[in-house]
Amino acid sequence: MSGIMLNFAGVTATSVPGAPTIGTATTTGTTTATVSFTAPANNGGSPITSYTATSSPAGGSGTLSQAGSGTINVTGLTAGVAYTFTVTATNAIGTSAPSAASNSITTLNPPSSINYLIVAGGGAGCGGGNSGGGGGAGGFVTGSSGGVNTGTSFSVSVGGGATGNTANANAPDGTGSTISGVNSANGGGGGGRGGGTGNSGGSGGGGGGNVGVQPGGSGTGGQGNNGGDGGGNSPYGAGGGGGAGGAGTSASSVSYNGGAGGSGSFYSVTGTYYAGGGGGGGSVQGASAGGGGIGGGGSADSGNGSANTGGGGGGGINSGAPAGGSGGSGIVIISYSNTFDNAVSFSGASFTNSGGNKIYTFSSSGSITF
Repeated sequence: MSGIMLNFAGVTATSVPGAPTIGTATTTGTTTATVSFTAPANNGGSPITSYTATSSPAGGSGTLSQAGSGTINVTGLTAGVAYTFTVTATNAIGTSAPSAASNSITTLNPPSSINYLIVAGGGAGCGGGNSGGGGGAGGFVTGSSGGVNTGTSFSVSVGGGATGNTANANAPDGTGSTISGVNSANGGGGGGRGGGTGNSGGSGGGGGGNVGVQPGGSGTGGQGNNGGDGGGNSPYGAGGGGGAGGAGTSASSVSYNGGAGGSGSFYSVTGTYYAGGGGGGGSVQGASAGGGGIGGGGSADSGNGSANTGGGGGGGINSGAPAGGSGGSGIVIISYSNTFDNAVSFSGASFTNSGGNKIYTFSSSGSITF
């Protein structure tokens, strides 16, 4: 008897309310949403006690106990599914007809796992009065991490490249890059050393050996390779720094040329090489300096490693105590299939959607939250 009012001995019979006016539906998670509505002008003569939102396709619902307009929290949805919603009003007599359908929303669908690249800052090349060894590349780590859900957050730290020096001594390593809870390249590449053995890599490529019969430093397995050896006592050249994809080249014992930096490693997600070693200095006789390894390694004669590649700095060349080149800063990249929704929020990164992947490139420290 909806819509009919009868009065017997002063008693008024009421009807169900009119239909609410639908508002906006909004995704709030993988299984949740909110739906706003406006209360109907006709409450059927009896106060409205609650409103219920129902999803289409079925499975999700939510109830709000009040008389006026508002927003209903809906639960029970499925991740990655498109939904619309209707709202009904209920009073003491019964439940109204449903509202019109809402806008369509799709629940969040975070990736079940992420892929990552972590590259530390590159080591510096060595300066000094003799040919300086090239700096090793920053540590290069790839992998994946599961257990990603709505609300999962990763903090990211991007390491800096080491600053080149003029001392006839060890050049410094770069700084490690990290992702919280996933993995880290804990140290940058080893710097070349003047007058001595190349530094071992701090989870990166080893530094090139200086002029003289000085061996290159050791890289860290899985993250970087060894530096090249010096070519012999002066006026021979110095060795190139180790890269992620190959060892530094030893200096020539015939031509006095410096050794080339080791090549970096190719990362297919971005189509780019990272973590090349720095080139070793040539001799005082004017022979050529070693070129930097592909992937951002600096050429000798104090060339700097490229920013956000983890490339090693180039060694200094002979007279005037030139400075060695500085290592390039590191980089962190997080990616996942673009069949999933974008991350909820991120900072310190640039975003691209390429080659079937959503890619977040961190050139500075930041975070990402799904």
